[in-house]
Amino acid sequence: MSAQDWQTNFDAAKKIAAEKQLPIILVFQGSDWCAPCIKLDREVWSTDAFKSFAKDHYVMLQADFPRKKKNSLSEKQEMENKVLAEKYNKQGIFPFVVVLDKNGKVLGETGYKKITSGQYIEHLNSFLK
Repeated sequence: MSAQDWQTNFDAAKKIAAEKQLPIILVFQGSDWCAPCIKLDREVWSTDAFKSFAKDHYVMLQADFPRKKKNSLSEKQEMENKVLAEKYNKQGIFPFVVVLDKNGKVLGETGYKKITSGQYIEHLNSFLK
């Protein structure tokens, strides 16, 4: 699953999750200013091991909050991300990873951990039991 396979729309993610009976992994990140977010991306999300597992097991949903002008999102996307944050990330934690069922119910929450992508998959899966 490459970066372009990340969903950015919650309704679209829920639709795919319902069709495929998969959980949604919602990731709040600051892609251009949050060091642990960038590490999490590099050490977990961008690894081949994670991508190949996630492709069949999760619907990946990204809520990015970039600060640099060149990375700014569309107004619509910004609003969608804010709505998601109000619902699932009230503390404004970055990175913040929320494991949701196909209906958007929270199953677990986590963040950056200094573990391998394989261990991170096990960690995410522990919320699904």
